[in-house]
Amino acid sequence: MAWVIFLFLSILCLGSVAAMIISRNQAHNALFLVLAFASLGGIFGLLDAPFVAVVQVIIYAGAIMVLFLFAIMMINLNEGLPPERKKVVYVISAVLAAVLAVELVVVARKAFLPGIEVAAPGSGSPAGIGRLLFTDYIYPFEITSLLLIAALIGAMTLSGKKESS
Repeated sequence: MAWVIFLFLSILCLGSVAAMIISRNQAHNALFLVLAFASLGGIFGLLDAPFVAVVQVIIYAGAIMVLFLFAIMMINLNEGLPPERKKVVYVISAVLAAVLAVELVVVARKAFLPGIEVAAPGSGSPAGIGRLLFTDYIYPFEITSLLLIAALIGAMTLSGKKESS
């Protein structure tokens, strides 16, 4: 039964990503991305990683997509790029696609080699993640919290009203 759910979720995820690539409407693209994030959350749930599954749905499909939709509504989408900038965007896109393809091949080779475990059993549980965060990874955790506070202060400073003199 788990295979049927996995196949359904993976086909749903791939279909929504393909629809997102094909669609020209940015609002529809954002909604297709929400569907892809939600189906990925279901796949993480099938992989016995409940914390990652919940974070995927709550943070990505919820909060991040709300920000994307607000950004889409706030900017003028009717303006296109000039032709000389489109060429640069296509070149950068091709380079990034090649890098991601190489990364995918490397990860797939490591995941399917016999005797190599990708993740420790139970590492996706909230207790396991909390234990790792507050023992082995306490310094990166604290540095990340400081960076997030700095980004928050910067965003509030940039969005503040400017006084006219």
